[in-house]
Amino acid sequence: MSRPQYHAVDSHVGKTPLIRLNKLSELTGCEILGKAEFMNPGGSVKDRAAYGLITDAEKRGVLKPGSTIIEGTAGNTGIGLTVIGHARGYQTVIIIPETQSPEKLQYLRTLGAEVIPVPAKPYSDPDNYNHIARRMAEERGWFWANQFDNTANRQAHYETTGPEIWEQTAGTVDAFVAAVGTGGTLAGTSLFLKEKNPEVTVVCADPYGAAMWSWFTHGNLDNDDGDSFAEGIGQGRVTRNLEDITVDKAYRVDDQTALSVVYQLLREEGLFLGLSSGINVAGAVKYALDHGPGLTIATILCDSGAKYQSKLFNGEWLLENGLDPGLSVEAAFERNSA
Repeated sequence: MSRPQYHAVDSHVGKTPLIRLNKLSELTGCEILGKAEFMNPGGSVKDRAAYGLITDAEKRGVLKPGSTIIEGTAGNTGIGLTVIGHARGYQTVIIIPETQSPEKLQYLRTLGAEVIPVPAKPYSDPDNYNHIARRMAEERGWFWANQFDNTANRQAHYETTGPEIWEQTAGTVDAFVAAVGTGGTLAGTSLFLKEKNPEVTVVCADPYGAAMWSWFTHGNLDNDDGDSFAEGIGQGRVTRNLEDITVDKAYRVDDQTALSVVYQLLREEGLFLGLSSGINVAGAVKYALDHGPGLTIATILCDSGAKYQSKLFNGEWLLENGLDPGLSVEAAFERNSA
């Protein structure tokens, strides 16, 4: 009898379940399916990008034993880089906008990352968190992961997320829906699915204040249309990961609709998720209501709600920001279609 093979934590990124969202599937007459990315070792879909960025750098010889990885991140990529980095012998320095949830900062520090919060500034500002990370890498000889423009990010999804969804749906997937942060998830997954079946519809779910709805709908980056509390998504430029991809449809999703989805999934499905997951699922529901019934629609459940309890699951914070956790999904969609 052969001995079983065992692997360290970095070998267990991906292969997450594809969960049927029962209530929303019944509501739309479609199969609404969520990829349970909160089950990755670092707790989010960004573990896939982190693993891809690290292993690609190792193959290229730019990341060597004992090196330090630095990255500008809203949190989840930093968590993934820290978890996988520790497993492979690296230290991490994380530059993060100070607007992100305090749970993320504490989690990163607990994991052992050096965390440097900085004022939130647009990409056009030289003191944007990504530019700070790049400069520090150049000055100190560290490896800058560069998740936004390093296409090893989308390649990781091309090699894992896309094939997993294709296999888990037995090739019956009709549409894939994802929001854009770096663009890696939407780009890499859709490139694979479109190769397997060009008829698969690719849908971008975009929060207010981001530019991707405008880009995929009108070909411009006009994003002067509001704001969102969603963390880790909402892009104002075309990153290298987004170049040369086909997106067939884009939807604007407001925070209240996403929040209604998050709370319904918590109360009726037992899924504890963050707002970016709510935006993704809301986008899937919008597409289903517009084009169903009978479709199989896959989306990404990005991470758990644990890192957002001081905001999304805090009644006082919700009240202060005009968000109602008791508003049903049906009511939220009706309000926005009126």
